[in-house]
Amino acid sequence: MNIVITGASRGIGKELTKFFARDNNRIIIISRNSEKLKELKNECKNNNSKTKILPVSFDLEHIDDNIDELINIISGFVDKVDILINNAGFLINKPFEKISFRERERIYKINVLAPMELISNLLPLLKKSEKSHVVNISSMGGFQGSMKFAGLASYASSKAAIASLTECLAEEYKNTNISFNCLALGAVATEMLAEAFPDYKARTTPKDMAEYIYNFAISGHKMFNGKILPVSNTTP
Repeated sequence: MNIVITGASRGIGKELTKFFARDNNRIIIISRNSEKLKELKNECKNNNSKTKILPVSFDLEHIDDNIDELINIISGFVDKVDILINNAGFLINKPFEKISFRERERIYKINVLAPMELISNLLPLLKKSEKSHVVNISSMGGFQGSMKFAGLASYASSKAAIASLTECLAEEYKNTNISFNCLALGAVATEMLAEAFPDYKARTTPKDMAEYIYNFAISGHKMFNGKILPVSNTTP
């Protein structure tokens, strides 16, 4: 299979790459941190020399300026895309009246606009797969009816937007070979969570969550399309 994973240099994205690399897949891993991507590629190749990994250093915040370049790189490595996992995310924990327009803009660019642009521009490659699956990673904070937390209005609303986008795309492309689903994750012990909530200790590890997403990305579209699925072992 051919897989594209964003936010692959750390946390869930890094562990996801390791799971897919156990099989003889072709994997495009995207992040701003080129050094960590190279380290991840070497680690995966040491464990399975047959897997093919293309590290792409790319800033999703500025995807509108360089999307053609990114798509050319991807299409030069694979002739179709079977799985796209929009995992990259950005979180700021700050009171609503204190967060700046620039900060809100950055959250929405990375969490919503970048996945939209990537999906839109990868549609030709997704359509070439016999059955492709787009997995958007949301948050329980963006899940309708879930408990909300002060300081996360911009982040949570951006994650609600990517969930709604998933439903819309599933309807628009229901007569094609592409399935769209969204996983609303509960708290995971990632670097991003630690940066935003230094004192909070999540029970779920990035590896545990990555294993779930890995299995869902491979087979979830056999049963689901256009679904927003909560993935959390705590309440809230």
